[in-house]
Amino acid sequence: MPKTTLSAAAAEVARRDKVMARLMKRTDPFRLPRPSQDHFAALAESILYQQLAGAAAAAIHRRFVALFDGNLSPEAVLALSPRKIRAAGLSRSKVASIRDLATKVADGTVPLDRIGRLPDEDVITRLSVVRGIGRWTAEMFLIFQLRRLDVWPVEDYGVRKGYSLAYGLRDLLTPKQLQAEGERFRPYRTAAAWYCWQAVHEQRRKPRE
Repeated sequence: MPKTTLSAAAAEVARRDKVMARLMKRTDPFRLPRPSQDHFAALAESILYQQLAGAAAAAIHRRFVALFDGNLSPEAVLALSPRKIRAAGLSRSKVASIRDLATKVADGTVPLDRIGRLPDEDVITRLSVVRGIGRWTAEMFLIFQLRRLDVWPVEDYGVRKGYSLAYGLRDLLTPKQLQAEGERFRPYRTAAAWYCWQAVHEQRRKPRE
């Protein structure tokens, strides 16, 4: 995705909303990291990182990837015994989830070879059949792997918290309330969500009194 596309998305959100415009002036330009070249690897990493602290998850992920000697694939996962995968530090639940992902990719239930051509909601529906992948994980895949610009993850705590901080609200909006608030940012809701995350980062950087 060209950098100018991200800039145009942010500019349009700023044009529509003064609060977002002020937030953008205080924080970094809208950007998304380069996606993984492999959708399966990206989803396996997402499953592995769930409910783990960053450093611990990173260490387990390195050991997991090392099991495959640069050839991480659904077939390679299914060829390896669950016991060997667990030896990398994964819980039984995560092993089951990653093996379920591998099975469903291998049999075509989750068509990763063409998933980038599907509409957002279809991507979410397809991915959510996998054990351990819910709507939130699928939305993060849409944003950071497929780089879709109109994703509004209303159940994400960071987005809810950041929205309340940016707009000076005393309480967090419910996902339903936040869903309605996001309508004005279509078709660039990803940019608005990204700046909600920036609002949280901004608060954390402020010195405590």
